[in-house]
Parts: sequence; C-alpha cells; structure tokens
Amino acid sequence: MVEYVDGDLALNELPLTTDTLTRVGQMVRQIHDASKAFPLPAQDDWNLPLPVEAPDLMCHNDLAPCNLVIGERWVFIDWDGAGPSTRLWDLAYAAQSFGSLFDGQPVDESAAKLKAFVDGYDADLELRQRLPDAMSQRTRAMYELLEESHRTGFQPWASMYADGHGEHWRAASAGCVPWSGVVSRGERVAPAT
Repeated sequence: MVEYVDGDLALNELPLTTDTLTRVGQMVRQIHDASKAFPLPAQDDWNLPLPVEAPDLMCHNDLAPCNLVIGERWVFIDWDGAGPSTRLWDLAYAAQSFGSLFDGQPVDESAAKLKAFVDGYDADLELRQRLPDAMSQRTRAMYELLEESHRTGFQPWASMYADGHGEHWRAASAGCVPWSGVVSRGERVAPAT
C-alpha cells in the first residue's frame, strides 16, 4: 500500500528527547514482533549490503531518523532494504542512529538515550547484554561497506561515502571501544576504559 503521510522526518528533530526515543523503541518492537508471522524466504534470494549470520526475522534494515515520519501518525518509510536479519542486528543500528550515539557525544546523555530506546523496546536481559557489542560490529560493517563501495564504485554507497557518510562512519567506527556493564533498566552504560 502506498499513501502520503504528513509530517516531518525525525532527522529534522535531532537530538530526539528520551520520551521520543522510548516511543521509537516501542515502534521497532512492534515491527519486529509483527515480522515473526512473516515466513523467512530463502537466503539465496537476497542481496543485502550488510547481511547477518543466521537471520531469523524479516527486518527493515535501515531504521534511522531519515526514515521515520513524525506527525499525527508516526510511520517508518523506505522499506526497499527490508530483508532477512535478526532483532539484534536491526536494533543495533536503530539504537545508534536514533540516539545519535557517535564519537564525541557526552557519555551521560548517550547512556540516557540508549536506555530510553532499549526500555521502549522492552528488550530482555540477553538482548541488552549483547547490544553494545552488536552496535560496535554494525558500525564497523557500515564503514566497511561504504569504503569498499567507494573503491569499487558500487552505488548508491559510493556516492554516500563521498558525500560525507564515509567520514561519519569512519569516525564512529574509530570511536568504537569494548563496552562494559549491562544495558538494563536503571543501569547506565559506559565504555570500558
């Protein structure tokens, strides 16, 4: 179904409040839960730019502020990258993107944003424990995709690399460090020193 949805992109409202992040986390959870009913197609039929090992769920694969319209209704758009993945891989990108969790951001603010998003998702303990490492892996994978595409001319990623996405994800990837702590309700997360 195609329809026009009035509103503004969440990208234009950054930084998002913790209340907004909680609501977005809830939306992502609803999408993942609804996707469980969709039969997973054969993996050979998909050419995903950032595939994940052992996919078990159909996911959006690009849940980011540039793909969320906020208005009277809140709607995720740009489903052309949807395909087999996992909750963890999809959530890792969404949490980092919506929380603007990139190098140079204040740790306390980043921890509060991540907590709001993950609490909204109502992630269980195992998912919370695995999320920081997945976020680091997903960040590196994004930079590697952009860098390789730049070298080979693979579009649209090559143009995105040249338009600043490459530097953005390079810096984000360089800032990834092993995380300590558990992302649980009431607990804060900080990078390991």
